[in-house]
Amino acid sequence: MNSTKTINKMVLTAMMMCMVIVMTMIIRIPVPATQGYIHLGDCMIFFSVLLLGWKWGAVAAGVGSAMADMFAGYVQYIPVTLIVKGLMAVVVGLFIDMAVRHGFTGFKMKVAEIIGMIIGGAFMVCGYYLAESAMYGSFITPLASVPMNIVQFVVGVILASALAYALYRTPMKKQFAYVIK
Repeated sequence: MNSTKTINKMVLTAMMMCMVIVMTMIIRIPVPATQGYIHLGDCMIFFSVLLLGWKWGAVAAGVGSAMADMFAGYVQYIPVTLIVKGLMAVVVGLFIDMAVRHGFTGFKMKVAEIIGMIIGGAFMVCGYYLAESAMYGSFITPLASVPMNIVQFVVGVILASALAYALYRTPMKKQFAYVIK
């Protein structure tokens, strides 16, 4: 990758980090049982992967989400969020990479993106469940966050898919790491 492309990726990554922060913080619905919250940040995490690919998308996802926790006063979640949200993006991106390597295009590729996001979302739900189990010393207490985390990532899949679909029909299409033909 030449220096101009690298700088472009860095700028887009920083922009997507900011979008993850904003979408995470703009609407926060508390989950009293775990002292966590649900938000719209997963939409931007999924979109980051589609735009940047899994490596840069993971940076935007993990760092942006961890910074949102810091700004929102959820410092106990910062390390967990950095790891879980970063790996969530990696899972999504690697699944989409696999579809690209298998020659998926058109509708098949769009389905692969959605399946990748669902798998990444499931990873996030499991990651937070395990981390909260350790944090709270109970496998029961974090069960309260599972349905809310599922709702959070499903809404994220829908919003990210709609945003990507709209932008694939504009000159912005050239910027995407995974372009549907």
